[in-house]
Amino acid sequence: MAYNIVLKRVYQAIETKDGFRLLADRLWPRGFKKDSLNLDLWLPKICPSNALRKKWHDQVLTFDEFSQQYREELSEVEEDLLPLLIAARKGRLTLLSAVKNLEESHLSILKNKVLDLLRQEDRLDKGNEQTSSPCYMNEFNSW
Repeated sequence: MAYNIVLKRVYQAIETKDGFRLLADRLWPRGFKKDSLNLDLWLPKICPSNALRKKWHDQVLTFDEFSQQYREELSEVEEDLLPLLIAARKGRLTLLSAVKNLEESHLSILKNKVLDLLRQEDRLDKGNEQTSSPCYMNEFNSW
């Protein structure tokens, strides 16, 4: 199944086609009032920790190192990603951030994590098909 997850800067125009708008920054973006971003949700908990974010901004880490550490942090908060999975299944999910380079940021890593979890769920759903004919179900239920 194809999912429509888009990365966008908070400074870009709000569009009706954005679908579910999630702010994926630990800090609130400068210059914006709480209601001006037309958000559906803000989840600072799923963003890179302050320590990891500072290492990345100070260029202590390469993008590969940052990616690996952020994926480890995401694995600890997977249950908090559930609203993103639900939104992606319903339609377009727009991940918003104030970062300048969307593709080389936590947003691209978050997007890939959400896609991985969706594909994992899709594979599990396929495995839940009944292996016996439904016409025998009443017999088994009466035992």
